[in-house]
Amino acid sequence: MSPRWIMLWLILFSLPVLAELDYGLKPRLIADDTWLLEGSTANFTKDNGGNIVNVGFIVTEAGVVVIDTGPSRRYGEALRQAIARVTEKPVIQVLLTHHHPDHALGNQAFKDVPIGALAGTAELLHAQGDSLAENLYRLVGDWMRGTEVVLPGEVLQAGVKTFGSHDLQLLHLRGHTGADLAILDRKTGVLFAGDLVFYQRALTTPHTPGLAQWQADIATLQGLPWTLVVPGHGPIATDAKPFEQMRDYLTWLDHLLRDGAAQGRDMSELIRSPIPERFATINLARYELTRSVTHLYPQYERTQMQPINTQQ
Repeated sequence: MSPRWIMLWLILFSLPVLAELDYGLKPRLIADDTWLLEGSTANFTKDNGGNIVNVGFIVTEAGVVVIDTGPSRRYGEALRQAIARVTEKPVIQVLLTHHHPDHALGNQAFKDVPIGALAGTAELLHAQGDSLAENLYRLVGDWMRGTEVVLPGEVLQAGVKTFGSHDLQLLHLRGHTGADLAILDRKTGVLFAGDLVFYQRALTTPHTPGLAQWQADIATLQGLPWTLVVPGHGPIATDAKPFEQMRDYLTWLDHLLRDGAAQGRDMSELIRSPIPERFATINLARYELTRSVTHLYPQYERTQMQPINTQQ
């Protein structure tokens, strides 16, 4: 059989498979003009196509503001279709909360509108985007087909950005990746916290500058005049429970790592540490503990081993 016919057969064979890759996005109204597409709290799999993220959009008088674009070109395209089912108004702005692939690899579907992000987010996506996309392709397969990294073209600053009657307060925080955007809609009180807040799903730590910084950011967010919290992952809330759970978990994780370093414990010992019962309902708690110990423990060990300055 000629190479041409082989290629044709491969294309024809793959079409039914690709046709089944439907994210089935269903926007849910959570406040005036404000819609949420809620992802799973599971890990990346070929079943969910990487749809483990909360993505939102606000329908303003001036047009639609999208908050994060999802994990793939296919997701971004499905998101635009979902928005079109809700409103005829055009998308006029994308705001990226951070550079992680589940939040920013749908950018291809929004190349015709301004994509805004913090300067640090753009730098991190430029440096890490291709490797993050490749890793996600390994995890979810054909859902990622055709996905390429599209960098934001607009640098966002902390302050207020207004769209119609919606004044969006942009906060430049650092705890999750070193460049984290949180967005408070002053009209509705909806706080899009990005991955600074995980709720009922264990947090991820590969790029955090430190748990103390993350704790400070949680305090900043909780002090805002919010009425509804949209975590980057997990269910929305109208009370402070997401902040309380984050603070509790971060405190426990910090103490675990700090005490382990002081006692000279091996990384493998810490990975097997019992997880407190109060975190039993948090999805992927054991999996993310393993990853967090791997990411963070070497720094705690180095800090513990720093020589004490003696008088010369």
